Amino acid sequence: MRFGAGATRLCALSARLLGWRPHEFWNATPEELATILQPATDAPSQGLDRATLNAMMERDNER
Repeated sequence: MRFGAGATRLCALSARLLGWRPHEFWNATPEELATILQPATDAPSQGLDRATLNAMMERDNER
């Protein structure tokens, strides 16, 4: 893939996924873009269970 085609695809991807405008894409370094787009490795593998969600909602309602 040529640079222009690859850059255009990455610019479009950053617009769709990150809401970036072209100048934000061109001001980012390749390392910054890669860091933002890589999957989080420390994210929990499981979602919330119902009991935890209910407890969180109860605490929020107490405010």
